[in-house]
Amino acid sequence: MRMTLEALARHVARRARQNPAGYTRELMKKGLPHSAKKLGEEAVETVVAALRENDERLVAEAADLLYHLVVVLKLREVPLSRVHRELYKRSRRSVLDPKALKRG
Repeated sequence: MRMTLEALARHVARRARQNPAGYTRELMKKGLPHSAKKLGEEAVETVVAALRENDERLVAEAADLLYHLVVVLKLREVPLSRVHRELYKRSRRSVLDPKALKRG
């Protein structure tokens, strides 16, 4: 099975509503500060895996990072489509180079 980010966002939303004992619901109950901290932890773990661990660890950490990002977006009520639009705008102007956007 292939899970897109859109499918992950739907999965997170569904779990937040329907699974009162699950990790997603608990994470969301703890709120944005806790979830944002978890996102940061996962980002660091992804960097460490990229630099020091095998591909399997990197893949696992990247999945955790994406999951926690989707949770934070959901808590902020920012739809994934807004992120997609931003990526599209950047691709049209700068080939996804955020520094090029800052330079003008």
